Amino acid sequence: MNARLLALAAALAVGAGVAAPALAQTSPVPAASDAMKGDAMKGDAMKGDAMKGDAMKGDAMAKNPMVGGAPMYANKNIVQNAVNSKDHTTLVSLVKLAGLVPVLSGKGPFTVFAPTNEAFAKLPAATVAAVQKPANKKLLTKILTYHVVAGDYTAAKIVAAIKAGGGKAVLTTVQGEKLTAELEGTKVQLTDAKGGESYVTIADVKQSNGVIHVIDTVLMPK
Repeated sequence: MNARLLALAAALAVGAGVAAPALAQTSPVPAASDAMKGDAMKGDAMKGDAMKGDAMKGDAMAKNPMVGGAPMYANKNIVQNAVNSKDHTTLVSLVKLAGLVPVLSGKGPFTVFAPTNEAFAKLPAATVAAVQKPANKKLLTKILTYHVVAGDYTAAKIVAAIKAGGGKAVLTTVQGEKLTAELEGTKVQLTDAKGGESYVTIADVKQSNGVIHVIDTVLMPK
């Protein structure tokens, strides 16, 4: 807002500067007129800087993918971004219950395959209810950490590993068990330890401490 006010002031100063030469022929104060013109030029420069700043801000926003109706910022960590996604309220709630917020807020880097609310809705309601009980905290932690891989695995790196592996790439999760990644057309498909399949729906949501890939099905360890 200040930049716009400065720009408006600059435009007014430019108007004053245009009238100055006519006054200079009959008025003994050309220096004042020059000063106004100089202020106008300075104002134009400031206006230009403001416009450049707005453009840079626009570019930054354009690079932040929207997830769950919210922009994901690369200078924020996994938890700070996830809490703003309306599509990941179940995941965030479970991460809090499992006490994993400090871990996923840490330095990392981590690659997180993040199931949406719809992904959790595919599970039996009794299963979701059961893992939320304090007695099942270890099971909940086991499931959630099965969605995390240590390291920064962008889609390009995963695809390269799939091609290098002759069509498959095996990822070791923080939980300890494996995930198998394959390509189905242009989509990355993940197969869990029980043979369940999940697809990456939004890739490369970059974080300050890693990367998130949104998936459409909850992955299950043995």
